[in-house]
Amino acid sequence: MKKKVLLVLLAAVLMLSSLTGCIKIVKTGEEYKLTGETQFNAGDDVAGIWDSKAVPELTEKAVDLLAFLNEANGDFKSLDKKYGKYSMGTSGELNYTVKGEATVKEVNTEKKSGYMEVTLEGYTGPAVIRLQVGPVFKGTSIRDSLNIIKFEEYKNQVDFAAVSQSIHKIVEEKIIKPVDLASLEGKKIEFTGCFTADKEDLILITPVALNVK
Repeated sequence: MKKKVLLVLLAAVLMLSSLTGCIKIVKTGEEYKLTGETQFNAGDDVAGIWDSKAVPELTEKAVDLLAFLNEANGDFKSLDKKYGKYSMGTSGELNYTVKGEATVKEVNTEKKSGYMEVTLEGYTGPAVIRLQVGPVFKGTSIRDSLNIIKFEEYKNQVDFAAVSQSIHKIVEEKIIKPVDLASLEGKKIEFTGCFTADKEDLILITPVALNVK
Protein backbone atom coordinates (compact mmCIF):
# COMPACT_ATOMS: atom_id res chain seq x y z
CA MET A 1 0.00 0.00 0.00
CA LYS A 2 2.77 2.43 0.93
CA LYS A 3 4.58 1.61 -2.31
CA LYS A 4 1.46 2.47 -4.33
CA VAL A 5 1.13 5.82 -2.56
CA LEU A 6 4.77 6.66 -3.24
CA LEU A 7 4.36 5.75 -6.91
CA VAL A 8 1.31 8.02 -7.20
CA LEU A 9 3.16 10.92 -5.58
CA LEU A 10 6.19 10.38 -7.82
CA ALA A 11 3.97 10.35 -10.89
CA ALA A 12 2.34 13.61 -9.78
CA VAL A 13 5.72 15.27 -9.28
CA LEU A 14 6.94 14.12 -12.69
CA MET A 15 3.75 15.40 -14.33
CA LEU A 16 4.10 18.80 -12.64
CA SER A 17 7.73 18.99 -13.70
CA SER A 18 6.81 18.28 -17.30
CA LEU A 19 4.20 21.02 -17.28
CA THR A 20 6.28 23.72 -15.65
CA GLY A 21 9.72 22.71 -16.80
CA CYS A 22 11.11 22.74 -13.27
CA ILE A 23 10.17 23.15 -9.63
CA LYS A 24 11.76 26.05 -7.79
CA ILE A 25 11.75 26.10 -4.01
CA VAL A 26 11.85 29.61 -2.53
CA LYS A 27 12.59 30.33 1.12
CA THR A 28 10.05 32.23 3.18
CA GLY A 29 10.81 35.96 2.97
CA GLU A 30 12.54 35.56 -0.40
CA GLU A 31 9.41 35.33 -2.55
CA TYR A 32 10.52 38.47 -4.39
CA LYS A 33 13.21 36.39 -6.10
CA LEU A 34 10.44 34.44 -7.84
CA THR A 35 7.80 37.14 -8.31
CA GLY A 36 10.11 40.07 -8.98
CA GLU A 37 8.35 42.17 -6.34
CA THR A 38 10.73 43.71 -3.83
CA GLN A 39 9.83 43.72 -0.16
CA PHE A 40 8.39 46.99 1.13
CA ASN A 41 10.51 48.78 3.70
CA ALA A 42 8.94 52.01 4.94
CA GLY A 43 12.11 53.00 6.75
CA ASP A 44 14.21 52.88 3.59
CA ASP A 45 11.42 54.50 1.62
CA VAL A 46 11.18 57.54 3.91
CA ALA A 47 14.91 57.84 4.61
CA GLY A 48 15.56 58.04 0.89
CA ILE A 49 13.38 61.14 0.43
CA TRP A 50 13.48 62.91 3.80
CA ASP A 51 16.39 65.34 3.35
CA SER A 52 16.29 65.56 -0.44
CA LYS A 53 12.54 65.93 -1.05
CA ALA A 54 10.32 65.93 2.04
CA VAL A 55 11.96 68.67 4.11
CA PRO A 56 12.52 71.02 1.12
CA GLU A 57 8.86 70.65 0.05
CA LEU A 58 7.53 71.38 3.53
CA THR A 59 9.96 74.26 4.07
CA GLU A 60 8.85 75.89 0.83
CA LYS A 61 5.12 75.55 1.47
CA ALA A 62 5.16 76.51 5.19
CA VAL A 63 3.04 79.57 6.02
CA ASP A 64 3.85 81.85 8.96
CA LEU A 65 1.73 80.60 11.86
CA LEU A 66 0.92 84.04 13.28
CA ALA A 67 -0.23 85.28 9.88
CA PHE A 68 -2.24 82.09 9.40
CA LEU A 69 -4.01 82.44 12.76
CA ASN A 70 -4.85 86.09 12.14
CA GLU A 71 -6.18 85.31 8.67
CA ALA A 72 -8.18 82.28 9.80
CA ASN A 73 -9.74 84.23 12.68
CA GLY A 74 -10.74 81.01 14.44
CA ASP A 75 -11.99 79.19 11.32
CA PHE A 76 -9.11 77.01 10.12
CA LYS A 77 -11.17 75.34 7.39
CA SER A 78 -11.72 78.71 5.72
CA LEU A 79 -8.13 78.57 4.45
CA ASP A 80 -8.22 75.02 3.13
CA LYS A 81 -7.93 75.97 -0.54
CA LYS A 82 -5.23 78.55 0.08
CA TYR A 83 -2.85 76.68 2.38
CA GLY A 84 -4.32 73.29 3.23
CA LYS A 85 -4.03 69.73 1.98
CA TYR A 86 -6.63 67.06 2.59
CA SER A 87 -5.51 63.52 3.34
CA MET A 88 -7.78 62.09 0.60
CA GLY A 89 -7.47 64.70 -2.11
CA THR A 90 -10.63 66.75 -1.60
CA SER A 91 -11.79 65.12 1.62
CA GLY A 92 -10.50 63.54 4.79
CA GLU A 93 -8.36 65.28 7.39
CA LEU A 94 -7.26 68.84 6.64
CA ASN A 95 -3.56 69.51 7.22
CA TYR A 96 -1.43 72.65 7.22
CA THR A 97 2.31 73.25 7.13
CA VAL A 98 3.41 76.20 9.26
CA LYS A 99 6.50 77.95 10.59
CA GLY A 100 7.21 80.51 13.26
CA GLU A 101 9.09 81.77 16.28
CA ALA A 102 7.81 81.16 19.79
CA THR A 103 8.76 80.99 23.45
CA VAL A 104 8.59 77.65 25.22
CA LYS A 105 6.09 77.88 28.05
CA GLU A 106 6.15 74.27 29.22
CA VAL A 107 7.76 70.94 28.32
CA ASN A 108 5.78 67.84 29.21
CA THR A 109 7.59 64.52 28.82
CA GLU A 110 5.70 62.63 31.52
CA LYS A 111 3.41 61.10 28.93
CA LYS A 112 4.58 59.01 26.00
CA SER A 113 2.92 61.53 23.69
CA GLY A 114 5.16 64.32 24.95
CA TYR A 115 4.83 67.95 23.88
CA MET A 116 6.12 71.45 24.43
CA GLU A 117 3.59 74.23 24.80
CA VAL A 118 4.64 77.55 23.29
CA THR A 119 3.48 81.14 23.20
CA LEU A 120 3.48 82.94 19.88
CA GLU A 121 4.41 86.59 20.15
CA GLY A 122 1.58 88.77 18.91
CA TYR A 123 -1.09 86.06 19.15
CA THR A 124 -3.90 86.71 21.63
CA GLY A 125 -6.40 84.13 20.41
CA PRO A 126 -7.77 81.12 22.33
CA ALA A 127 -5.88 78.33 20.56
CA VAL A 128 -3.21 76.47 22.54
CA ILE A 129 -0.09 75.80 20.47
CA ARG A 130 1.96 72.67 21.09
CA LEU A 131 4.81 70.90 19.34
CA GLN A 132 5.03 67.13 19.65
CA VAL A 133 8.27 65.77 21.13
CA GLY A 134 7.39 62.04 21.36
CA PRO A 135 8.45 59.37 21.71
CA VAL A 136 4.88 58.60 20.58
CA PHE A 137 3.58 60.99 17.92
CA LYS A 138 -0.11 61.42 17.24
CA GLY A 139 -1.65 61.72 13.79
CA THR A 140 -0.31 61.59 10.25
CA SER A 141 -0.04 65.30 9.46
CA ILE A 142 3.46 65.22 7.95
CA ARG A 143 2.73 62.29 5.64
CA ASP A 144 -0.59 63.77 4.57
CA SER A 145 0.93 67.20 3.94
CA LEU A 146 3.46 65.89 1.42
CA ASN A 147 2.60 65.96 -2.27
CA ILE A 148 5.39 63.49 -3.01
CA ILE A 149 3.67 60.76 -0.96
CA LYS A 150 0.51 59.35 -2.55
CA PHE A 151 -1.64 56.53 -1.21
CA GLU A 152 -2.16 54.95 -4.63
CA GLU A 153 1.58 54.33 -4.92
CA TYR A 154 1.49 51.92 -1.97
CA LYS A 155 0.34 48.32 -2.04
CA ASN A 156 -2.13 48.60 0.84
CA GLN A 157 -3.23 50.59 3.87
CA VAL A 158 -0.73 48.80 6.11
CA ASP A 159 2.23 49.95 3.99
CA PHE A 160 0.81 53.47 3.87
CA ALA A 161 0.45 53.56 7.67
CA ALA A 162 4.03 52.33 8.02
CA VAL A 163 5.21 55.41 6.10
CA SER A 164 3.85 57.73 8.80
CA GLN A 165 5.42 55.59 11.53
CA SER A 166 8.78 55.82 9.78
CA ILE A 167 8.42 59.59 9.44
CA HIS A 168 7.85 59.84 13.19
CA LYS A 169 10.97 57.78 13.87
CA ILE A 170 13.01 60.16 11.73
CA VAL A 171 11.48 63.17 13.53
CA GLU A 172 12.42 61.65 16.86
CA GLU A 173 15.99 60.84 15.80
CA LYS A 174 16.84 63.91 13.71
CA ILE A 175 14.68 66.69 15.17
CA ILE A 176 13.91 65.91 18.82
CA LYS A 177 16.86 63.93 20.20
CA PRO A 178 19.51 66.58 19.33
CA VAL A 179 17.58 69.08 21.52
CA ASP A 180 17.91 69.21 25.32
CA LEU A 181 14.22 69.27 26.17
CA ALA A 182 14.84 69.78 29.88
CA SER A 183 16.48 73.15 29.25
CA LEU A 184 13.95 74.58 26.80
CA GLU A 185 11.47 76.24 29.14
CA GLY A 186 11.61 80.00 28.71
CA LYS A 187 13.75 79.83 25.57
CA LYS A 188 12.85 80.99 22.09
CA ILE A 189 12.64 78.53 19.25
CA GLU A 190 12.19 78.54 15.50
CA PHE A 191 10.13 75.73 14.02
CA THR A 192 8.57 74.32 10.90
CA GLY A 193 5.96 71.59 11.11
CA CYS A 194 2.56 70.20 10.18
CA PHE A 195 -0.74 69.95 12.03
CA THR A 196 -4.19 68.54 11.41
CA ALA A 197 -6.96 71.11 11.73
CA ASP A 198 -9.34 68.93 13.75
CA LYS A 199 -9.67 71.29 16.73
CA GLU A 200 -10.09 75.05 16.81
CA ASP A 201 -8.70 75.40 20.34
CA LEU A 202 -5.57 73.25 19.95
CA ILE A 203 -2.82 73.27 17.33
CA LEU A 204 -0.68 70.15 17.69
CA ILE A 205 2.34 70.52 15.42
CA THR A 206 4.66 67.68 14.44
CA PRO A 207 8.00 69.42 13.77
CA VAL A 208 10.19 68.85 10.73
CA ALA A 209 12.67 71.51 11.81
CA LEU A 210 13.44 72.91 15.27
CA ASN A 211 16.12 75.40 16.27
CA VAL A 212 16.78 76.85 19.71
CA LYS A 213 17.73 80.53 19.60
